[in-house]
Amino acid sequence: MTDNKAALKLTKVDKAAILLLSLGETDAAQVLRHLGPKEVQRVGTAMAQMRNIHREQVEKVMSEFVDIVGDQTSLGVGSDSYIRKMLTQALGEDKAGSLIDRILLGGNTSGLDSLKWMEPRAVADVIRYEHPQIQAIVVAYLDPDQAGEVLAHFDHKVRLDIILRVSSLNTVQPAALKELNMILEKQFSGNSNTSRTTMGGVKRAADIMNYLDSSVEGALMDSIREVDADLSSQIEDLMFVFDNLADVDDRGIQSLLREVSSDVLVMALKGSDDGIKEKIFKNMSKRAAELLRDDLESKGPVRVSDVQNAQKEILTIARRMAEAGEIALGGKGGDEMI
Repeated sequence: MTDNKAALKLTKVDKAAILLLSLGETDAAQVLRHLGPKEVQRVGTAMAQMRNIHREQVEKVMSEFVDIVGDQTSLGVGSDSYIRKMLTQALGEDKAGSLIDRILLGGNTSGLDSLKWMEPRAVADVIRYEHPQIQAIVVAYLDPDQAGEVLAHFDHKVRLDIILRVSSLNTVQPAALKELNMILEKQFSGNSNTSRTTMGGVKRAADIMNYLDSSVEGALMDSIREVDADLSSQIEDLMFVFDNLADVDDRGIQSLLREVSSDVLVMALKGSDDGIKEKIFKNMSKRAAELLRDDLESKGPVRVSDVQNAQKEILTIARRMAEAGEIALGGKGGDEMI
């Protein structure tokens, strides 16, 4: 953020970060305590990356905030595990320490909700020796991206068992959920949720599968297919894959392209069909499309795993933007929106 024009092109998360950095510690903590773990990570990351904030930026953000607050009385976004590191980088160890304490200790947090604030490896360790059904309930309760990272810390056989159980979950009885919360609250603070809770299901399993590494996802899907071919087809139909970007509207594609580096885009398109390529080309300037075509033609043979990883990276960005309401994604299942 050096040139003034570029500096004024801010995302919603950037604006939230500037607003929080402009507030005092107490006021910032009061705002952050109303956000979920994913929201705090996202805003904290943006705060950590802020450098040389221009006066024009701050004035622009404050002006927009004053306009919006006249019509709105609540704030919201989303995020997860690296909060402590990110806020420490953004605010310094002393300030971040007390701020983090206020956020993590504030509000009514159930035992399950507390897991959303933890590193995926730590969550895996907490549930590693629990009954498989408890493992499945926890994984289904987490946000799909965190759930995918948690599953990565189990071996293939356990992953398969958990994802099959997640697929068959529908609702969890209040008594079972209360007991699980009580178990977790021996380690964490909060209040148990006594209402019947809907979680899991085939769509949830598909969402989690979307966030697994390509090699892990492929092996897991093969195993699911061996156990239940119909279930594997249902999951595949509900997963949002790279080819589904062809169904995203032009404005969404243009927004997505602004967040993707050219190197990653070239690698991802090496393994895509012509329909996706044309969709990308038509949403770029003529000059940029010509350069991309040249890069694709001059790029030599590449490893399939590199293409898959590049496509996963773009899909991760797309899902993050969808969660923030910046673009709309339609899955292979038809009308589902993620």
